Amino acid sequence: MNIKRIKGDAGELYTQKWLKRHRYKITDTNYSCRFGEIDIIAQNKKFICFVEVKTRSVNSLDRPAAAVDYRKQRRIITTAEHFLMSFPSDLQPRFDVAEVITDNGKVTDFNYIENAFDLT
Repeated sequence: MNIKRIKGDAGELYTQKWLKRHRYKITDTNYSCRFGEIDIIAQNKKFICFVEVKTRSVNSLDRPAAAVDYRKQRRIITTAEHFLMSFPSDLQPRFDVAEVITDNGKVTDFNYIENAFDLT
């Protein structure tokens, strides 16, 4: 397993713990289909959240959320639609991005962006 994947897995695990502390239930992780992958699918009483986790080192030039460009958003939305067709939900869908900043393997900053993008 490469360093990038290890760092990404650590960011996803940190985000899952954060979501649980904030009363979200983790529905699925690393959900994939032919359209793409969603890192975390979580829900609370009102929303089903499709969460993209971006982990970067403290010395990275850009914020992690900058990597979730329009093309990536479209893939996430299409994958979420596939998920909802397979597993219908009465909850309102929401697309979130979790930014995880690390320094020598330790999380130094975390930013959770609710409703980071939408279907338009």
